[in-house]
Amino acid sequence: MHIVSLALGGCLKAEPVRYGLTEDTGGHITYILGEMEALSRRDDVRFAEIVTRRFDDPDLGSVHAQAEEWINPKLRVTRVDSGNSRYLTKDALREDREAFTDALIAEFKSRETLPDLIHAHFADAADVAIAVEKALGIPFVYTAHSLGVDKRAAMADRSDAIEARIAEEDRAIAQARAVVGSSRDECERQLAAYPSARVGKINRLVPGIDRGRGATSLSAATDLIAPFLRDPTKPIILAIARPVHKKNLIALVDAFAGSAALRDRANLVILAGLREGLHSGNAEQQQVQRELVERIDRHDLYGSVAYPKSHTRAQVQALYELAARTRGVFVNPALMEPYGLTLVEAAAHGLPVVATKVGGPQDIVGELEHGLLVDPGDTAEIATAIERLVTDGRFWNRCSRNAQDNSVGMNWDKYAAGFVALAAECLSKAEPVRRPSQILVSDLDNTLTGCAQGIQRFGRFLQRQSDFGFVLATGRSIVEARRLVRDWGLPVPLAWITSVGTEIYLNQNGELAADEEFSRSLDEGWDAPLIDSILAGHPDLVSQPSYEQRRHKRSYFVQTAGCVTGIVRQLRDAGTAARVVFSHDRLLDILPPNAGKAAAMRYIANRFGLPSTHVFAAGDSGNDIDMLTDCENAILVANHAREVASLAQRPNVYRARRGNASGALEGILAHHRARTVRTREAGRIPA
Repeated sequence: MHIVSLALGGCLKAEPVRYGLTEDTGGHITYILGEMEALSRRDDVRFAEIVTRRFDDPDLGSVHAQAEEWINPKLRVTRVDSGNSRYLTKDALREDREAFTDALIAEFKSRETLPDLIHAHFADAADVAIAVEKALGIPFVYTAHSLGVDKRAAMADRSDAIEARIAEEDRAIAQARAVVGSSRDECERQLAAYPSARVGKINRLVPGIDRGRGATSLSAATDLIAPFLRDPTKPIILAIARPVHKKNLIALVDAFAGSAALRDRANLVILAGLREGLHSGNAEQQQVQRELVERIDRHDLYGSVAYPKSHTRAQVQALYELAARTRGVFVNPALMEPYGLTLVEAAAHGLPVVATKVGGPQDIVGELEHGLLVDPGDTAEIATAIERLVTDGRFWNRCSRNAQDNSVGMNWDKYAAGFVALAAECLSKAEPVRRPSQILVSDLDNTLTGCAQGIQRFGRFLQRQSDFGFVLATGRSIVEARRLVRDWGLPVPLAWITSVGTEIYLNQNGELAADEEFSRSLDEGWDAPLIDSILAGHPDLVSQPSYEQRRHKRSYFVQTAGCVTGIVRQLRDAGTAARVVFSHDRLLDILPPNAGKAAAMRYIANRFGLPSTHVFAAGDSGNDIDMLTDCENAILVANHAREVASLAQRPNVYRARRGNASGALEGILAHHRARTVRTREAGRIPA
């Protein structure tokens, strides 16, 4: 497979990259280099190619005028000459796009073989990819990185420019074979807000991080910041962001200045891009840099704040490490952050974080459990969160340990495996939906996942038994379910039951789409706003993130398990028809009375025309209870939760000796043997 990553803006080159040198030399370059280097290491990738615009500006580096730059024998940066040799900023690139597109098409036509797939980064590259696909038939995948819808929501007045940007992003979403997002917020809220968004095209691939720890001594960091600080040994509060208003660095300075504890016990270090002076960069960058200096001066923070004007990638890595060694904190106070790669980089060094709760950080911090989320508009809240980490040693230790342990799985090789699987889906021809004679409806987390060898055996079984269908039933959203299926290499299900049996997705006309008939069947008697009002302010409940609140589901974290009985009574006394599902000792889902995994299982069996005797179900936790109780051929995997242990006493439930996917497979075979024995004893099969 020959994969092209296409990006038009920024100073795209092999490391070392001078990040922040221009307004668009930012995180997407880290992303593209990490992605493509990992792809080039794979045996199933023949060639990885980064395509960008050629320009000649000695101040930005002579390499950008070179037609080719080889990073390794399977990875090359190809720079296309549009006929305009000037460096163009993000806003000015539009005037050069048509010429660049023509030049790229000509470049591809001159080759003996064409690339198999283009990965377009940002909507301008997607616009080029649309033209390339029309001319040469090369399909493309689109990654937005930063979307205009949220930016428009934060603007006081709408502009023609932002409306044009959103329209261009919508065209990219409509035309791409697949759309990639980094966070759940991006995939399930931001992208979903576009008119052309289709859930079957949206995929979450978690970016990797640079784990080059120890490559640079700590002196690289101390030498950079020591000239600014009276006592460089104090805990470092570290922020790394471009000097633009949305990164909210001024609020961080104000938060630090407003806290006597932080001024006394810590130092603030801000890496705000690269600058020659306060007059370098565009107008916005200049304004933010001047405001930073003005705030430091106003609060008289000299000796406590370091804001070096240049830095290398090696120095950044050393600063993460130094901040962790001083028991400091990394802070991302952005007004809105699409993902937040620096939060994961901090985690790799065991550095706890304080981050904006708007956008991707709520996913990262929720999954890594290495810090606190804050309202970026509340400087007092920012200061309080930082204070807690700096002053509470046990909490700092827990967050640091979580950071190191939980971030291990976030690496570019894992991303590349997911991308290749997604690329294969995009390039393959849609197969007709087959009608199985039997189906397994199985939970995902812990029921199937957890053992790679078991999943391989499970996959081989489904390949051999072509009449046996696989249906997934999970509490996760469809985007997250697809990510886990891809990450674990599970077979692609015939149907997807998601969000605790409140949504069903099927392949319809070659595209995965929600089953609206099932959704409409859940409307009767369901009043989500009433549920919200009844449980608002409940002391033992914390609402899960907004993307977990679905059309037919309200979801909470439970602080005290014993409160669930009272919640059931409270809803009943209010005359509300609802099902309450409690699982994993802390997750509470409230559903319509006729929703759930069992109802969805019966619906799918009816769609495929299968009798109940030909339906198998496997699970491990509380949100599987209705399905395991209802199914004649139920399977409880060995690693099940305590909350469902009593189900093993039921005659329809087989308790597997093995866990995870191996247990599910064991249960299928056991139920088959039992059915054969019963049939023989009934005299239908001669002995």
